Amino acid sequence: MKKLLLLALAAGAAVFAAKKAKDGQREQALWAEATDNVKQS
Repeated sequence: MKKLLLLALAAGAAVFAAKKAKDGQREQALWAEATDNVKQS
């Protein structure tokens, strides 16, 4: 039973870490878009 609980906890932590990483990438892309040099034609 302890192994199952540990496995569930590890899976939850992995999902949480993946979500945080994806949110960080999205935030970085937004900042990059906002601060890029604007080329005028």
